Amino acid sequence: MRPALLLAMGPGIAERLFGEPQRVRLERLARTDCRLVAHELAAPGPAVAAALAGAEVLLTCWGAPPLTAEVLTAAPRLRAVVHAAGSVKQLVTDACWDRGVAVSSAAAVNAQPVAEYTLAAILFANKRVLHAAHRYRALRAPHDWLGELDGAGNHGRTVGIVGASRIGRRVLALLRPFDLRVLLHDPYVDEEEAGRLGVEPVALAELCARSDVVSVHAPEVAATRHLIGARELALMPDGATLINTSRGSLVDEAALVAELRSGRISAVLDVTEPELPLAGSPLYDLPNVLLTPHVAGSMGTELRRMADHALDEVERYARGLPFADPVRREGLGHSA
Repeated sequence: MRPALLLAMGPGIAERLFGEPQRVRLERLARTDCRLVAHELAAPGPAVAAALAGAEVLLTCWGAPPLTAEVLTAAPRLRAVVHAAGSVKQLVTDACWDRGVAVSSAAAVNAQPVAEYTLAAILFANKRVLHAAHRYRALRAPHDWLGELDGAGNHGRTVGIVGASRIGRRVLALLRPFDLRVLLHDPYVDEEEAGRLGVEPVALAELCARSDVVSVHAPEVAATRHLIGARELALMPDGATLINTSRGSLVDEAALVAELRSGRISAVLDVTEPELPLAGSPLYDLPNVLLTPHVAGSMGTELRRMADHALDEVERYARGLPFADPVRREGLGHSA
């Protein structure tokens, strides 16, 4: 069976997501026009409206419009959504679940580059690479680096992971070969599971107080807003580093800026609140901050991996098999 399929995502995304091999495979698996990409579903043009009316599967990615009740009314044959990206919270509505639409996500695939970015950030943080780079640029002369960086290094350091999410668990796996102590704070992980993960489960306050690096991987839900606030930041030891690749809302940015301005701790931030810091934000200029524009997730060549995963899911659907990575309504309350 080759299901009728419509692509729905933001402008320019499909061209980056699919290379020629992926386009050929998609057109073999489904009845679709890879040149037709829906950027708008609430008030679509004639071609998109016709494709939506006949679509059994939507293949979506970043920038896809929400699947409201009105959109679903215009898509009476829709049975599945294959999301070639991570979170589906802005895409899949209650109307989708109420109809029984099956949903798949590439969140597990997108977790890999985020975990790799985090691993690099942890190892660089413990080596005090950001500090050394700034000082080297400023001094431009012989210097006692072994003396100045006497406390640096990864051997025997303590890393605190906040959240055993998909990404958090990937980070834990990547940390195993290194001589590090790893702490975990996650209210959903008990002692037995923590043992299987090879970590020491602790309360958030203890994690912050004991860790040389604190890396945030909890989901963005109401309970995690400003999870890392003034109290948690004050508990972090002098010279510690906070890494956030999750969502900006999990960190109280005003409290973080105050600590960063003191020079007491450092930060690696791939996400902020707002997503694009204001032009006058000190985060751009503070020497103890590495600020990146939300690039930890899939980009460039890594997009092809998400496309391949989505196509695997389309193939499973076409063969009448369940999705390998389904998203379930009941799990969204404590996931990204």
